[in-house]
Amino acid sequence: MTLKGSHNHIFTYITIQNKMAGTFSQIYIQVVFAVKNRNSLIEKSWKEELYKYITGIVQNKGQKMLAINGTSDHIHFLIGMKPTCALSDLIREIKKSSNAFVKEKQYSKYAFQWQEVMALFLIAILL
Repeated sequence: MTLKGSHNHIFTYITIQNKMAGTFSQIYIQVVFAVKNRNSLIEKSWKEELYKYITGIVQNKGQKMLAINGTSDHIHFLIGMKPTCALSDLIREIKKSSNAFVKEKQYSKYAFQWQEVMALFLIAILL
């Protein structure tokens, strides 16, 4: 499998060439997590650290973080995902670890937890 990076004015993205001649896959997932009960607990003073931490999880799992941002009650991120990645495992790890990170750093004086429900938007390009 060969990875090729590309860039345009909006996104950096990856192209994955499979060993089968002429087969390309590009998978993009937009993920939206909300704080439980949509409480406004993500503060400007530490949101960048949360974004860096989540980016680290994505990269350590061999995927590519393309964009991440949010507000005080939810976050959005866009990842370039390899076809071999199990999305459910990746999401579970991001939610579990980032939740523990916020608690460990004591960023919020209130109980911080992600909602169980989330939004996932998939764009897959197979050529």
